[in-house]
Amino acid sequence: MSSKTIGLIAAMPDEVRPLLRRVKPVEKCRREHFTLYRFLLGGAGINLVESGMGPNRAARAADALAETAPAAIVSFGFGGAVLPGLEVGDLVVGVGCWLASGSHLVPRGAIDRDLARDILDGLGGPFRRVAFGQIITSREILAKKALAPLLPREFDTPVLDMETAAVAEIAERRAIPLVALRAVSDDAREELSFTLDEFTDRDMNIRGTKVLATILRKPWIVPQLIRLARNTHTAGATLADAVIAASALLARRPG
Repeated sequence: MSSKTIGLIAAMPDEVRPLLRRVKPVEKCRREHFTLYRFLLGGAGINLVESGMGPNRAARAADALAETAPAAIVSFGFGGAVLPGLEVGDLVVGVGCWLASGSHLVPRGAIDRDLARDILDGLGGPFRRVAFGQIITSREILAKKALAPLLPREFDTPVLDMETAAVAEIAERRAIPLVALRAVSDDAREELSFTLDEFTDRDMNIRGTKVLATILRKPWIVPQLIRLARNTHTAGATLADAVIAASALLARRPG
């Protein structure tokens, strides 16, 4: 592999799979509780960790990724738009990261704004829309209508996720530049009609038996699940293109 390495981190297979289809060859192995993929991209060696959902797993995975001494870390995945304007498949390049704690937003970690600016300027390509945005990390699915009134006016394009703040804290502690990319998988009109604990076990792993039990109890969520599956397909393609472009840019940067 190249002497320069870049760390990538995402939570779920649906976020990772479209990227892996575009890069060959890929070495796959298990490290601790995570799946690790290694490949070359843009002239740099890539270590990609699939962390699993939630801030606790993201923090542990980011710590493991930091041990590989990457020149930068790119945290990527799906995000939910909080305010009108963003649509499914749009890409948000993070310039700020916050942890939702009760009715408060607490700043977490330090996203590298210079890198964010360079990446947004250099993306080009087939993206429907690319915008700077604030990334809000929650430990659970939040009601967007309840969160929106709490946002400062300058939050033009906030997106919700469950991992970025945890990765940002580790990156800041380890003094590693961080880039955060989120592709919109559900717009502001889409309020999820289920909670994560209805689908997952205590370790935030999705369990098919729990999904089926929830569908049997709430059959009205089936159209939403079908819609979300279609949307994540669109968002996954956006993510793959964005990560490839960002990695190439990071590989060319001095240092």
